[in-house]
Amino acid sequence: MHDMSSHDFSQVRLSTARLELRPMQMADTDALFAMCADAEFVRYWSEPAWQHTEQAERRIQRDLDALPRGEYLNLSLVRKQDGVWLGNCCLFSFLWKCRRAEIGYGLARPYWGQGYMQEALRALLAYGFEHLQLHRVEADIDPANHASELSLKRLGFVQEGLLRERWIVDGQVSDSALFGLLQADWLALQTSAARHASV
Repeated sequence: MHDMSSHDFSQVRLSTARLELRPMQMADTDALFAMCADAEFVRYWSEPAWQHTEQAERRIQRDLDALPRGEYLNLSLVRKQDGVWLGNCCLFSFLWKCRRAEIGYGLARPYWGQGYMQEALRALLAYGFEHLQLHRVEADIDPANHASELSLKRLGFVQEGLLRERWIVDGQVSDSALFGLLQADWLALQTSAARHASV
């Protein structure tokens, strides 16, 4: 049975056609701050727009401290062709006895709509389901965030519930749409995709 101490995420590196997924670095501070200080980006987020670069430094330090302890895994999305930092994706809230985790993600606004997050999340989910042997991954999004909903559904997530007025951020009340993806569904989708690719 898994326990927290059995995971050290500090060496995790994932690779896709266009992206390298690697742990956050202090060199990512300015790019992370720019993303999280963007009012358009944080519209569907669970905290207000950042005001100070120290917020980015603290977040990165917290992420780095969590890696060797296996608390959660937050990875930067770095574009291979030019090394540009695009955003991040995360597996967190691990409950090992149920083999369950939550997934979170953020993409800086200049890179929206180019398929980068789909690419990154496929790699992260493959790591979660195939390497960590997770049974279930959950996502919690603002139901008004249609781009995020579409992204999750493309990956095989199913909406399982709606929690009314769950968040209040900067005085704004919003609901939570809850999505789930099971390991068996993920593996079936990968098998089906591979079969179509070979036809």
